[in-house]
Amino acid sequence: MRRRSFLKSVPAAAAAGFVPPPGRAAPPNRSSALPPRKVIVGSVVQGFWVEHPGVEARLKELEAILDEMHAASMRRYGRGLDLAVLPEAAITGETGDDTRARAVLWEGLIGECFSRKARQLKAYLVVPSYLREPARGDTCSNAAVLVDRKGALAGIYRKVHLVVASDGRTMEGGATPGDELPVFDCDFGKLAIQICYDMEFDRGWEELKRKGAELIVWPTQSPQTAHPAARALLQRAWIVSSTWRHNASVFEPTGKIAAQVRPPERILVHELDLSYAILPWSSKLRRGKALEERFGARIGYRYYEEEDCGIFWSNDPETPVRRMIEALGLREAEEELERVRAAYRRAGVLDY
Repeated sequence: MRRRSFLKSVPAAAAAGFVPPPGRAAPPNRSSALPPRKVIVGSVVQGFWVEHPGVEARLKELEAILDEMHAASMRRYGRGLDLAVLPEAAITGETGDDTRARAVLWEGLIGECFSRKARQLKAYLVVPSYLREPARGDTCSNAAVLVDRKGALAGIYRKVHLVVASDGRTMEGGATPGDELPVFDCDFGKLAIQICYDMEFDRGWEELKRKGAELIVWPTQSPQTAHPAARALLQRAWIVSSTWRHNASVFEPTGKIAAQVRPPERILVHELDLSYAILPWSSKLRRGKALEERFGARIGYRYYEEEDCGIFWSNDPETPVRRMIEALGLREAEEELERVRAAYRRAGVLDY
C-alpha cells in the first residue's frame, strides 16, 4: 500500500468530511468514507517498581523497549511502527511523597534522547513521566509527551485526574493537575492521551469524543480491560493501553479486544485501521461473508456473532470501506440507529 503518500492527504480529507451523494444523509461515522489508514501501534507490559537506576540507565532501558517494538513490527508487518506508547511514568517510575524531587526536565538529555529515537524509528512516540516545568510556575505534572516522526515536540498531555491522597490534601506527591484535554493532529489521524486514573471520569472522555479523537492511548499502572473496552465502545474510538502489569491491549471501537499480550511476553505490536465501519446484524451481510465474497482480500473484518456486529475496513487504497458497504446496500450501525430514531420521532416515542 502507498501508505505514506496518501496519508499526507488524510487530515485535509478528514477535516472536509465526507460529502454524501444527493438525497442521502451523511453517515455518522465519517471515517469509513476515507481511504484506508493503517496504523501500526506498539505497546508494552513493563513495571517500574524497582529502585531507579538513574536517568541515563533508564533511558537506555526505554530505548531497548522501543527497539523491541520496532523489530517485532518489522517481523510481523515488514515495516516499522507508526506509534509507540510507553507506560505511565516510564522515565521516573514511582515518585513517593515528593514528586518534585523525582520529576525530570524534558529539555536537554531526555528530550534529545527521544527526539533522536523518533527520527531513527520514523515513528510517533508517547513518553510518560513526571515532569518539572519551570515555565509553568515550576510545577510538576504526571505527563505524556508526544514526539513526532521527525523528532519534534508535538505536544504534552498533563494528567487531569490525579490520584488524591487519603488526607485529601495532596495529589500524587505534590503534582499539579492538568487543565487541558488536547487532541493532536498526526499524519494518520486524531490522537489523544489519557493516563491511568483518567479512565474513571466521564468528563475527559466526553470532551475527547466531542473533539473527534480517533485513537486514544492510555499509559497506565492499572491493567483494566472491562473499563477501557466500555470506553472504546462508547467513544467509537480505538484505545491502546501500555501498562505496568498483567496485560497490554488494543481495544476496538466495537468494545472488543483486538490484540493483547500478557507476561512472560511483554511487547505488543498491532496494525489497526482508522478508516473503519461497524455493521450490525443483517441477513444481507451474512456475518461478513457477503462482503468477503464480493471484494475478496480487498476487505478485512472481524465479525462477532455473540455481539451481532462486526468491524470492517478496506485493504484497497483506492476504495474506501464505505463504498464497498454501499455496493451491497448495507447501513453502518449508527446510520441504522438514526433511521430507527427518525421512526421513533415520527411515532412520538418518548423524547425522540
